[in-house]
Amino acid sequence: MHILVTNDDGVTAPGLLALAQEMRKLGKVTVFAPDRNWSASGHVKTLDHPLRVRETILADSSSALQTDGAPSDCVALALLGITEKIDLVVSGINPNANISHDVTYSGTVTAAMEAVITGIRGIAVSLDSPEGYKSPLDYSTAAIVGRRVAEQVLADGLHEGVVLNVNVPYLKENELKGYMITRQGLRVYRDALDSRTD
Repeated sequence: MHILVTNDDGVTAPGLLALAQEMRKLGKVTVFAPDRNWSASGHVKTLDHPLRVRETILADSSSALQTDGAPSDCVALALLGITEKIDLVVSGINPNANISHDVTYSGTVTAAMEAVITGIRGIAVSLDSPEGYKSPLDYSTAAIVGRRVAEQVLADGLHEGVVLNVNVPYLKENELKGYMITRQGLRVYRDALDSRTD
């Protein structure tokens, strides 16, 4: 089993490392992520300039690949042959939930969508962290949930064209009450224009 782990927060993001460490319990893992933060980048595919791919070392001393492209580019490059054949793509862990229309903006979710578009199973994992939380986030529960969902997908498969968008409450593992499959909800955005003059 070869699992590609990616994200939209950049290759040094702690959520990516936590997810990769859990996925290693299921099989071979290749980490391939953007070299910078691409949050709220949406489904981007780079066609107008060459993409550079470099090897890097993560905080746990494991190796990873990084590129100057978007999260979707990481998945596309891997599936086109930069790495060995990929069986599953798991994207995350995003530090905030991806719900409702967020999925169209989220590089985390659209990286998983890129896999599904090419016929590979894709899962996006996000942490529903408390609003205004200032301390470093604990990604351990979300990483465990991501692994469990991946195990289920590997065992049972997914219908063609289905991407799983997994949002995990900010709780300890033993505080979780279970898993729920639900429809995508609605969200009201309250954007405002901050007009300035220079």
